[in-house]
Amino acid sequence: MDHQPRYKLLAADLDGTLIGEDFVLSPRVKNAIRRVIERGVHVTLATGREYTATVQYARELGITTPLICYQGGQIYDPNSGEILHTVTMPRDLAEEAIHLAWERQWTLALYVGERIFLNNTQKLPEMFKPLVGVTAQYVPDLTTVLDGQLFKFIVIVEEAEGNRVEEELRARMDGRLHIVRSHRFFVEGNPLQATKGQALARLAGWLGIARSEVMAIGDQGNDIDMVAWAGLGVAMGNAVPQVKAVADYIAPPVDEDGAAVAIERFLLDVTWT
Repeated sequence: MDHQPRYKLLAADLDGTLIGEDFVLSPRVKNAIRRVIERGVHVTLATGREYTATVQYARELGITTPLICYQGGQIYDPNSGEILHTVTMPRDLAEEAIHLAWERQWTLALYVGERIFLNNTQKLPEMFKPLVGVTAQYVPDLTTVLDGQLFKFIVIVEEAEGNRVEEELRARMDGRLHIVRSHRFFVEGNPLQATKGQALARLAGWLGIARSEVMAIGDQGNDIDMVAWAGLGVAMGNAVPQVKAVADYIAPPVDEDGAAVAIERFLLDVTWT
């Protein structure tokens, strides 16, 4: 006999958690999430992506709970498209990042409203396009597009350079921006109040769900505070060590449907031997 799941809200990262580098939801992941929704569990996606690149997955999964986008910089209602919460970046910090990128010759993606602007397209391989948006626009001088709502920036790096770029950005901007490694090729700068953990706590409060009743799954540095905050924090097998360190459970990697395994175990009472 089915009984009510202990966890009433599930927050799942997208890239590296629900989807791999083919950007496709596997049948097992789709089935697991659809089944927990049928059991009355709220499911949200918590991602660094903008709303338009997130809602397509929500619709495929049948998710109606508000979505956490821009690393927590916005919370959207996927039913109406209404923005429920917004955190933006001060213009002067965006300008500082743009100038630093010019000095270091970094490829920078700037998220302004629902648009993405790039200072360089020469270093953007095809595999990045689904991550930063296929409609990203090339603008040689990003200081010319700062009049809209500024959500975040991404420095697109070679994997071997990522740690060095992250360390430099933290040394210069820690305490003013939240610097995270969100992908092995991405180092992000976000407003201090724009984290997945803070957004998840806000969403749980709106839904009247206690922290102990929240389950969260992630794999990268931008997932650390969300996984740590949740009553049950799950790290993917492919997660960075910092996520695994704060997790209560380590699932198999994304290419083995690790998110589905965790959902089946803790929300659907399915165990595998």
